[in-house]
Amino acid sequence: MSTILLTGANGFLGQALLEDLTANHHVVTLCRQELPAGPNRSHYRGLFSSPDDLAQLDAHSIDAVVHLAAVTGGCSESDGMRVNVEGTRILMRSLIDQGCRKFVNASSIAVVGLESPDFCPLSLPVPDEHPCLDQHGYGFSKYLMEELTRYYSRQIPALDVINLRLAAIYPDEQPPPKVNSSKPTPWSIATLTQMSRSQAVSAFVRAVESPHRPGVRIINTTSRQSWTEGPTLELLRQWWGETSLLEPLESSENSHPALFDNSSLERELQLSL
Repeated sequence: MSTILLTGANGFLGQALLEDLTANHHVVTLCRQELPAGPNRSHYRGLFSSPDDLAQLDAHSIDAVVHLAAVTGGCSESDGMRVNVEGTRILMRSLIDQGCRKFVNASSIAVVGLESPDFCPLSLPVPDEHPCLDQHGYGFSKYLMEELTRYYSRQIPALDVINLRLAAIYPDEQPPPKVNSSKPTPWSIATLTQMSRSQAVSAFVRAVESPHRPGVRIINTTSRQSWTEGPTLELLRQWWGETSLLEPLESSENSHPALFDNSSLERELQLSL
């Protein structure tokens, strides 16, 4: 049975992922809150960004890390840099030094810059490696986290790192209303790119259980359907006008096509959301 370190296990996604992972793995958790006891789990209180707190984990041989803990969208620039970048650096450095060679990190489609209502991607569907155009701090911090993993991969070529660029996640039992706005919404196409918590859990389980493959992979983790009430193409024409950017959608037979290219998700993790 492999041993997985899970950060953010007290969060909305982390609680569900913890329940799933403990079915087949020993899961070590580290967060500030107490967590319910259960089989195949060991819990420690502390911060993932504290070397002293991470030292509590030395008794375990960690095979893989699933890193969910972060400050989220709307955070200040300073908090994003302190937690999402420097905190991740401390976590990865500590676990790498302990011999861990597999990391699955929660990144975000916000990297591309969609926190701005007037954001337009450079191409559609948005590719996994779309450059960072963020102006608000959160997406930029996640981009720097991705670059940090590339930096460590250059140091340790055997590292297997999967950065999942997550869409907005909703509770399975309470999906949000489909978008039907004639004007761009706050967070732009993020509101059109939703997935359920169970879908997100499936992505992380597939990623952490995937065969070891050295290198860094960035994978759009999004649904195959856009989250619009009417045809997506018509809504985006209202937002952006007639533009060549929409040409790939015009040829689609799907009236609600995915706005992010998720072919890597299917190819790399054999998962279709």
